[in-house]
Amino acid sequence: MQNPRKPSLFRLGPGALVTAAFIGPGTVTTCSLAGAQFGYALLWGLTFSVMATIILQEMSARLGIITRYGLGEALRAHFSTPAARIVTIILVVSAITIGNAAFQTGNILGASIGMHSLITADALSLRFWVALTAATAFLLLLAGSYKLIERVLVSLVILMSITFLTTAIIISPHLPEILKGMFVPSLPSGSILTLVGLIGTTVVPYNLFLHASAVQERWKDASGLGEARTDISVSVILGGLISMAIVVTSAVAFFGTGNSVTDASGFAVQLEPLLGRWARLVISIGLFAAGISSSITAPLAAAYATAGIFGWKRDLASWRFRMIWMFILLAGTLFSMLGFRPLEAILFAQAANGILLPVIAIYLLSVMNSRKIMGGKVNSRISNVAGIIVVLIALGLGIRSILHVIGII
Repeated sequence: MQNPRKPSLFRLGPGALVTAAFIGPGTVTTCSLAGAQFGYALLWGLTFSVMATIILQEMSARLGIITRYGLGEALRAHFSTPAARIVTIILVVSAITIGNAAFQTGNILGASIGMHSLITADALSLRFWVALTAATAFLLLLAGSYKLIERVLVSLVILMSITFLTTAIIISPHLPEILKGMFVPSLPSGSILTLVGLIGTTVVPYNLFLHASAVQERWKDASGLGEARTDISVSVILGGLISMAIVVTSAVAFFGTGNSVTDASGFAVQLEPLLGRWARLVISIGLFAAGISSSITAPLAAAYATAGIFGWKRDLASWRFRMIWMFILLAGTLFSMLGFRPLEAILFAQAANGILLPVIAIYLLSVMNSRKIMGGKVNSRISNVAGIIVVLIALGLGIRSILHVIGII
């Protein structure tokens, strides 16, 4: 047996899957819009998101390593009375279904607007690219041969992310203003949905289900907890820096200039200081890569979560398992074709995830405090306080965004 090695930037574990899942087209879109419309003012939302993701994903990792349960199975075991189990199943499945359908809409639209911007033939409408993206995801999921292709696409996303980080450095932004935006909360007029979107695109509810299962493949007992914590912390902080770099480059390119972001070509402007005329090609391919890879992982996550909480076998060949991911893929495709403006639809998808986050987080906290499930590894007082703070802030912002949408505030 090989001795376990400490994770490094070049050998990250399941935490890298969490980062790869949230650095998708929704992140590029939401962060670009945040920077273009509000400058550095909402960077504090990403600071909160990074901290919240580390707190919740550490609990998810501890759950998987200690109990060998996924979050769905743990919830089923925790709520043993019929009434409690039925309510839990309804709430969790609804949250995952709604959240992943919205997220899938953003994934498919993100990939589609990337290709639509790159190949501008009039005969190829956005709906054509939506259908092609959905069909590609469907065939890869059906064949079960998506892993190699996903690695290639994630590599492209990583290259795009490095590009944003490099651009953010060479444009020499105003560092004091960035630090103020990161640590001094503010809420400019009309920014509440964008702020919730920033949180929803980073603290992704379905990642809690994915991570609890993924860590079981890497670590077999409690001796891996320290490495798992380092892994998720390094991975999420890196992802947060990438998201912040997108906000910064967009703020420099658009905020206060009178220009607006309307499509993928618009996103490319923020990369021109580094890439010049190649910026449009890179951003288009990057959006497609991020979208198609996330279009595979989101339906799979929903299938794992739903199968777990119903006590079904988690098998890619199972008809029940396939019906779940097919439903999510179909829902995302239909919503993508309804004629919504792509950028607004993607932003809404991230906001929906932010609103649904407290539901899943509350259930996670409940399981993490169950001695029946966790034994002696239940949450410490510090973990509970941190988790409750995350839930309360996310819940407050979610309620405020709903009130904003219906016109009360």
